[in-house]
Amino acid sequence: MRTAIRLWCAALAAIALTALAALSVPTPASAATLTEVTNFGTNPSNLRMYLYVPDRVAPRPGLLVAVHYCTGSGPALHSGTQFAALADRYGYIVVYPSVTRSSQCFDVSSPQALRRGGGSDPVGIMSMVDHVRQRYPVDPARIFVTGVSSGAMMTNVLLGVYPDVFAAGTAFAGVPFGCFATTNGSEWNSECANGQVTRTPQQWGDLVRAAYPGYTGARPRMQIWHGTNDDILRYPNFGEQVKQWTNVHGVSQTPTTTDSPQAGYTRTRYGGSGGTAPVEAISMQGVSHNLPVDAAGALRFFGLDSTPPTTTPTPTITPTTPPPTPTVPPSPTVPPGAGCRVGYTVNAWNTGLTASVTITNTGPTTVNGWSLAFTLPGGQSITGGWNATYAPTSGAVTARNATYNGTIAPNGSVTIGFQATHGGNTATPSAFALNGTPCAVA
Repeated sequence: MRTAIRLWCAALAAIALTALAALSVPTPASAATLTEVTNFGTNPSNLRMYLYVPDRVAPRPGLLVAVHYCTGSGPALHSGTQFAALADRYGYIVVYPSVTRSSQCFDVSSPQALRRGGGSDPVGIMSMVDHVRQRYPVDPARIFVTGVSSGAMMTNVLLGVYPDVFAAGTAFAGVPFGCFATTNGSEWNSECANGQVTRTPQQWGDLVRAAYPGYTGARPRMQIWHGTNDDILRYPNFGEQVKQWTNVHGVSQTPTTTDSPQAGYTRTRYGGSGGTAPVEAISMQGVSHNLPVDAAGALRFFGLDSTPPTTTPTPTITPTTPPPTPTVPPSPTVPPGAGCRVGYTVNAWNTGLTASVTITNTGPTTVNGWSLAFTLPGGQSITGGWNATYAPTSGAVTARNATYNGTIAPNGSVTIGFQATHGGNTATPSAFALNGTPCAVA
């Protein structure tokens, strides 16, 4: 086993050189540096955390977790890829987890790593994510993970174990979730590495679903990159990942579109034809395990390659005469017997906060058009929101559906959110009502 790992590590050591040879990205001059963070939270496997915050952070930045290969480290992946340089351009934040065990490989094989909250590396990485979210106004809908080799395996693992946290992942030369599983403490699974582990799409999908039993929410999108001449994690693992994630998303294994983004590359998309397809797979003809890391291609899939939004100031109105009493349109009604549940998560910093609000229809009938009423604690004032309109900006607030999310099926959910200022009180509202019906609070 140790010999296999040493050979694997030796083969992977050149990945950093290949990543450096990837397309360079011109970036503005930056004083930002990679910083190690300690005491970031629960960390059962003694990972190290490295954080890159660009000089210009978007008002509601995305967060990217970039996971290194065997023999690598967080600083090596930082210096050997373009993710930090692109963060300077687009304003997102990057976390680089770093292994301290002798193999410098991530744990993607133990039973603890393959179930939610089970322990080992995934728990430590989630502590890093939570640490950043507590200190920066991260957009909870734009948290992503990418990785190379061992990091690509961890990408698969994190998407399976924390589907409610990560919106999408990109795996460069990895294997499916659960493929490397062992029960004897070994980090290495030769059958999986050699492409000898094959399962039906349903079986692969069931492994992912078993990692977080009872979860019924949205699943992260997945982008897969693999070389046909991969001699460490053999090419059949490419097709097995496609089988797994198309099944998880409930889409056909027949590509919706097939094209060639560059010579020798074949890109297939599943369940959609555009850049936001649920599953996208890029087969790289003649490329070995030492594949180029296309950071820009990953960012396009994530949607992180957009110009950072500018904050729109709240208009100031100077009253002259008393304004007329506004006419409020009647709220749509919830069918008799319908119920609701609200989950409310706050991430606060200094004088600001963001709130993510998930509304679940627990009733038997579809809700067509909705308004959610709640009272903000004193000192909190909304400065901007998404997926709903909010009025007024403080006190007793009503959030009304956008044009695209007014329907909530039974057991279905919608997630909305807003950014606000506060004067020190970051508490959550004590009660919510959906179309006038009181909701349970999760």
